[in-house]
Amino acid sequence: MFRPRGANRHGPSHEPTHVQDRAGGAAARPRRRGLRGPRRRRGSGRGRGTPAGPGHTRKAGRPRHPRRRGQPPAHPGHDRRIRRRAPGHRQQGHLLQGPAPDLAGKIKAQQQAGRVQIDLVLTGTDGLAAGISQKLWSSMDAHRAFLGSPDYLEPAAEMQKLAQGQGTAVVYYPSGPLLEYNPDKVKNPPKTPAELLAWAKANPKRFQYADPANSGPGRTWLMGLPYLLGDKDPSSPASWDKTWAYLKELDKYIDVYGSGTTETMKNLASGQTDMIMSTTGWYINPRALGTVPKKMKAAHFDGMTWVTDAQYAVVPKGVDADTMSAALNLVKWMLTPEQQAKAYDDGYFYPGPAIKNVPLSMAPEKSQRTLEEYGVPEFDQWIERFPKRPSLPAEAQVEAFDLWNREVAGG
Repeated sequence: MFRPRGANRHGPSHEPTHVQDRAGGAAARPRRRGLRGPRRRRGSGRGRGTPAGPGHTRKAGRPRHPRRRGQPPAHPGHDRRIRRRAPGHRQQGHLLQGPAPDLAGKIKAQQQAGRVQIDLVLTGTDGLAAGISQKLWSSMDAHRAFLGSPDYLEPAAEMQKLAQGQGTAVVYYPSGPLLEYNPDKVKNPPKTPAELLAWAKANPKRFQYADPANSGPGRTWLMGLPYLLGDKDPSSPASWDKTWAYLKELDKYIDVYGSGTTETMKNLASGQTDMIMSTTGWYINPRALGTVPKKMKAAHFDGMTWVTDAQYAVVPKGVDADTMSAALNLVKWMLTPEQQAKAYDDGYFYPGPAIKNVPLSMAPEKSQRTLEEYGVPEFDQWIERFPKRPSLPAEAQVEAFDLWNREVAGG
């Protein structure tokens, strides 16, 4: 099983993918680590930014290298229990992790060589999209009679449509965009994008978000702004006149863009920033892990729209019939209520379950204790109150990231 590397116990990173392969050996519990992609620092002038040491995304000038993208570890409760296969399938497996940008190339090379060794991938929307665009994934619709029709929550069902019949959503959350801030420094958090811009202008270099192509909170912020600002078509990045104008203005008061969400969390914890973009899971999990002080607070924008997210199980083309059978059994097992309850985990994809009727009371005791201490009861109220829209489809996400690079980071 392959998982793009990136989200870790520092918090939900929206930055990895898991893969099951046949290299043999017991599946080990993965160490989740923050994804380190190309980072850039502001240069001496627009268009002449210089590469930085670890830690920053260049703001001036087009990056010399493609930005690395990744996804959050799919289904936290499952990746730690990967040895417990679906009943009747006891074969040993090998759990791998890697950056999502490496996923498509790795699988394509194996397919071209006629030796597919990756049996199952757990990934997010960008790994899913890369595989769809290159025709790497097997059809899951062809096995719908066996998998059945999961009783998805309505927003999860919308996210399932993004798989185009080539993957199965196994975990879901409403995501964001949310603000996370230090209450010692921010007494009245912004309630609108205009208030955030005014705060950033009055407090330069104290607000930060990460490169949207490599950050769940960065992505939901980018995709959520068209709803907040009233752009005419939130599904078409080229039409986001208000969003691009707003982000260009906000750019004036941002020092650097984080290479990933983990970096922004660490900057908030260390006092280098006072406010960052976040999501439900990114707010809960790093505080539970001690990466971010428990005192940090979360806030929503007035009239917000949740930009939902999901993780998918996909099977590369080229696996044999026995492998496909084992993968299908595992995916079907992951969608049982008992296994879905493990998606509550330590809150990093909160809530987590993709199917209906999986209350927190079904979750492991540790998850219940963690969410009781570090969860936010208001989150459930906000989830009910505000409308939800799925993330952009693959092609539109790529377009949005490219426009952000050109119009904002390299403007």
